[in-house]
Amino acid sequence: MKMLFTFYNPSGGMETLNRIRCKALKQKHAECHLLYSIDGEGRKNIKDIPTFIMNEEEAIRRLIEREKYDIIVVCTDVTLLMLMRKVGYQGLLIFEIQGLGTLKTANAILKDISARVMETADAVLYPQTSHLKQLLPEHLPNLPHFCFDDPLDTQDFGYAAYPPKPFPIIGWVGRIEENKNWRDFLLIGARLLNQHPEGYLWIFGDPSLSEPREKAMFDKWVDGLQLRQKLVMHANVPHEQMADYFSIIGDSGGLLLSTSILEGFGYAVAEAMLCRCPVLTTDSDGIRRFLVHDVTGKLYPRTNINKAFAEAQSLMRDIPLRNSIIDQAETHIKAHFSCTKYADNFFGMLRKLKGINSRTEQL
Repeated sequence: MKMLFTFYNPSGGMETLNRIRCKALKQKHAECHLLYSIDGEGRKNIKDIPTFIMNEEEAIRRLIEREKYDIIVVCTDVTLLMLMRKVGYQGLLIFEIQGLGTLKTANAILKDISARVMETADAVLYPQTSHLKQLLPEHLPNLPHFCFDDPLDTQDFGYAAYPPKPFPIIGWVGRIEENKNWRDFLLIGARLLNQHPEGYLWIFGDPSLSEPREKAMFDKWVDGLQLRQKLVMHANVPHEQMADYFSIIGDSGGLLLSTSILEGFGYAVAEAMLCRCPVLTTDSDGIRRFLVHDVTGKLYPRTNINKAFAEAQSLMRDIPLRNSIIDQAETHIKAHFSCTKYADNFFGMLRKLKGINSRTEQL
């Protein structure tokens, strides 16, 4: 069985998801390829998976004709979804949503694309995220829906021991844009550095994806809060090395801080937990799938900087609670988000769709 997974560019959580699920499905003897419309820094993470960078109709037509895919999964890009039928693809076509930003943005996008998706796709796929589980049946009522958790590489990505840093590190992963809510990170980070002046703030991301206006505002805030000397930017770290960084942050006595408004899944949080790095995060929907307050991590109400500061202090100073959270978080991720579980769910979806002919064949 041959499958193609598509997205705009190989970066962030989608690059991670596509790479890990290809590994998961390969274990079930599926051949998986990737298609991205434009290139990106995350491409260097991809090894041993046929990957195509193209956005011209004729090039995509030749690819589809040559490879004869049984299944194509198109994430978010409704234009590409429709193009697949236009270039003659007659196999199973699944439209995937992993996250669409804030609730307001998600509603607007789904309202805009719903008619085209229902005309073109055979099914819709999304993670176990409450706002997506609410919105998608409302906007796409006439399609089969499949909803299951994304996978993590629980075998090859995990904790690694290094000599501990002599200072606590507060980590943050994301793009400098509204939904990732970098303002909360800087405000909370500044409060924590007042209590832990030896500490540092580490930011991980792809600067090429930052929104220029947001980046200018970010720089203004950094200088206004006098954080420049305490802020370390880690740009385009290879994914396999992120396990080392998460491990180092955890062993430093610090934590990963996630400040997102909404997350479809939240790979950075789940991967930090897998690497024994404790997490403090906003209650950003998708996070609820794996983070239980004071059990596998800590939650705070978005914009409540005082509460976030108090929870971070608890996580850094209450050592028995910290150790309990670290142990339970790692165990929980390994038990519930493995590649094996994802592959079983994915092939279960295909078995249910087996009787559905593509729309092209029905004509």
